[in-house]
Order: sequence, then structure tokens, then C-alpha cells
Amino acid sequence: MTALEAAGERSGEKLREEMLALGRAAREAAATLARASAEQRTDALNRAAAAIRTARGAILEANRRDLQSAHDKQLSPAMTDRLMLDDQRIEAMANGLAEVASLPDPVGTVLAAWTRPNGLKIERVRVPLGVIGIIYESRPNVTADAGGLCIRSGNAAILRGGSESFHSSRAIVAAIETGLERAKLPRAAVQLVPTTDRAAVGHMLAMNDLIDVVVPRGGRSLIERVQTESRLPVIAHLEGVCHVYLDHAADPAKARKIVLNAKMRRTGVCGAAETLLVDRAVAAKLLPPILADLRGAGCEIRGDEAVRALDRDAKAATEQDWHTEYLDAILAVKVVDGLDAAIRHVNHYGSHHTDAIVTEEKAAAEKFLNEIDSAIVLVNASTQFADGGEFGMGAEIGISTGRLPPRGPVGAEQLTSFKYVVRGDGQVRP
Repeated sequence: MTALEAAGERSGEKLREEMLALGRAAREAAATLARASAEQRTDALNRAAAAIRTARGAILEANRRDLQSAHDKQLSPAMTDRLMLDDQRIEAMANGLAEVASLPDPVGTVLAAWTRPNGLKIERVRVPLGVIGIIYESRPNVTADAGGLCIRSGNAAILRGGSESFHSSRAIVAAIETGLERAKLPRAAVQLVPTTDRAAVGHMLAMNDLIDVVVPRGGRSLIERVQTESRLPVIAHLEGVCHVYLDHAADPAKARKIVLNAKMRRTGVCGAAETLLVDRAVAAKLLPPILADLRGAGCEIRGDEAVRALDRDAKAATEQDWHTEYLDAILAVKVVDGLDAAIRHVNHYGSHHTDAIVTEEKAAAEKFLNEIDSAIVLVNASTQFADGGEFGMGAEIGISTGRLPPRGPVGAEQLTSFKYVVRGDGQVRP
């Protein structure tokens, strides 16, 4: 029996007790973490970054086991890329923790203050959410990002990573626990669910007395399961059906550069473009060199009739293609009748994640920004900037695609709530 198989074997009652034990330990750790000073949380993050660098060999060995399992299961190249760690990606994880450590500590920040006519002094102050359950798929770097952001924001974390990255996540959490311990904070502030059993997710979603909020990050089926089953508040990170629209006033050089980067920089990230829309007025001019660039980079093109008339090698797009997050080197391409048609398409087919317009016309840019109902909207920039690190947040747990806050990249500040602190001098209400 492999270690992964052993991790997946739990009786129902044993698993329930294990999950409750995780929750109780997290609840206790959250109280300690919230009382800790900003300097102590910063110390824990810096020590965790150092521990990840020290554990580089162990993390790579754990990741090798996950990659072998991915190979045996014949996961796609895009999924394998999401899973793979190397020296550069491990260093990026450590740097991410160090960057989060350098951010202002949100806990205790006074958001607003005022004095009432009766002399009561009122402050609105940031506080941690408490215990955050985070359920995610494949990418082991999310383990470091989520753990680090929860420490920075004074929250305890219970992490349930994908079975594909089980060994990698376990090695990363061990390094974070080392950082916590060396900073004299409880190791239970960041815990990994010790099983790949899917039933663990069900237990998490029912632990409303021990977990305060759950953050699912993954495909549609995961998000729908969490939203359906959860007894907890949910901060949903839905799939990234991201668009780039090339307006009639697009600069051809910018369009060519942005589209290639938005699709092919990394195809397996949620900010990768999945659909390209082009104004019919400039399609014949703009599309041929752009499609040649994409195909040269190994991208498959699926187009509507207008696109296939310009590119005979493009495959015919189906209705499903406009809904699809490929996370692979595939791009759906459609010619539309101007800006209004592009906006209608994005708002209908998109996942409200990240969408971009390429244009030199200010009025078109402003209309797109105002009317596209997405968490992130860009002008003349790649959708791959949809990332908390690129927004100056150090890292992110995900991109929240709901309309209620937090929306967009969820960093440390977005993992806090607030309370009202009222100071009086003997006032009573008449």
C-alpha cells in the first residue's frame, strides 16, 4: 500500500473525529494568533520562508512522488504543469511568504473613527475572521500562499489540498509549522487535512462551530459542491473563463503581444485567456499574425465561421467552447460586431473573473470597464496579471468571483472582518 493510499483510508467515525480534532486545535490556535503581536506574526512568516528554503530537497522529493502519480494517472500536460515544483517555484513560494511578511499587518487597523454628540468615541477596527477552511486543487504553491496569508491576517487555517499534490503540500506545511514553532506560535495555526478521502470535505463543510468561513478554489464541480453542502459562509473562487477583446481601435503590436501572453504565458492558471473576441472591422487585419503566433507557440485554435474563413487550420468552435475554461493550450476565437456585442458575449459566457480590452480609444475602454461585470477588468494589459502578487498583496488565496465582498484577489486584508470599539465616560441612553 502506498502512502497516498494509506492517507485515503479512514473509517467514517475515525475521519469525523480527526476532522473535529483539527477544528478544535485550529480554534485554539486562532485565539492565540489573534492575540499575538504583528511582530510575532511577521517573525513566523520570515521563519517559514527560511524553512521552505531549507526544506527544498524534501519538498522536491515529495513533489517527485506527486508527479509520478500524475504520470501514472495520465493527467494532462497543463495539469502536470500546475502540479510541478522546481527550484525556481520553491524560491517563489519562499519569496511570497517573505513579501507577505513585509506587508502592513491588517489586524487592529482603525478603519474609521468618530465621536458622537454625547461624547461616545467609536472606532471600526479590523479583526481576524477566525478559522478558515481552504479547499483547493492541484497547485501546491497555494498551500504556502494560503498558510502565509492566514498567518498575516491572524487567522488559523485548515487546508484541504488536492490529492494530486498531497505529498508536496504535506512537505510545505511541515516547513510552515517549523516557522510557527520557532516564532513561538502554535503549529496548529496552519494544518493540512491528513487524508485524501473526499469525505473530509463534507466534514469540513458541516463544522460550523469550529470553522468560520470556507474558501473553495478549483473547478465548477468543487465550487458547486461547496455552495450546495456548506453550512458555512463561502468565499467562492470560480473557474476563470477569461476574455480578451480586440477593439476596432486596438494597436496591432499591443494586441499581438497581449494575446500571446494572456493565453500562453501559463495556460494552467485561472487568469489565462480562454476566449479571444475581435471586432469584425479589424479581424482580417489583426487575426492572421496573432493566430500564427499562437499556433507557433503550440496553441490549438477553435473559431467561428468568420475566423475559419481567415484561418483554414482552425477547428470549428461549438457552443460549449464559449463556456469552457481549458487550462490548456486551446483558445476559442470569435468575430463580433463591435464593442456592444463583445460586452454581451463576455457577460453571458464569462465567469466574472478577469476580462481585458485592447484599444486606443478612451471611450471604448471606459465603456468596457463600466459594463463588464467581472472582478477584474483590464485595458491594454494581459489577463495573466490577475494575481494577488501582481496587485501588491504578496500572494492570494484566490480570485473571488462573487458580487459580495471580498471580490477579486483575496489577500490578507480581505481575510479580516471588523468590530466596533466604543469608549464612553459614564453615558447612558435616555
